[in-house]
Amino acid sequence: MGKMFLEHPGGTRLYSCAKCHTVLTNRANLLSTRFTGSTGRAFLFKKVVNLAMSEKQDRVMLTGRHIVRDVSCKKCKSRVGWMYEYATEEQQRYKEGKVILERALIAEINGIDEI
Repeated sequence: MGKMFLEHPGGTRLYSCAKCHTVLTNRANLLSTRFTGSTGRAFLFKKVVNLAMSEKQDRVMLTGRHIVRDVSCKKCKSRVGWMYEYATEEQQRYKEGKVILERALIAEINGIDEI
């Protein structure tokens, strides 16, 4: 098997996998901190990298029925949240294509100041 290619989003505040510390996204991609996952508090991001995705699943959540995919760290395969594929209710469509990362499954770390 060849080397695994990982992306880096850059930024001064980063969110990484809590298990292996692979960088997943940065604060600039954070849309909301007002979500709840199976482990508690969760964050909505517009762009996340270094993820592996499961098959699509139909789930009934607090905000209605959604088609989602579980997302895992590309490096260590630990589940870190889910991605919204489709929302059946019009007012929930803003979530489509966005990723939820569960706070208990990620770490917030310092990045590098850009010059």
